Amino acid sequence: MKTLDNIALTLLIIGGFNWLLVGLFKFDLVAMSFGGQAAIISRIVYVLVGLSALYCIKLFAPINSAQYE
Repeated sequence: MKTLDNIALTLLIIGGFNWLLVGLFKFDLVAMSFGGQAAIISRIVYVLVGLSALYCIKLFAPINSAQYE
């Protein structure tokens, strides 16, 4: 599970950085790197980032538990 958590977190950081670039500079690094937003590889990256976000919802439970207080 720890490996999957690390992969999901890495993908979320990549996605977050990409959205930062889009928001500040209107520059989509993923699209530029893989041939545009409609390119299949770009779409795969977008889907993996989205799935990582859904997967990381499970992290709210440990963060909100007593061990972090």
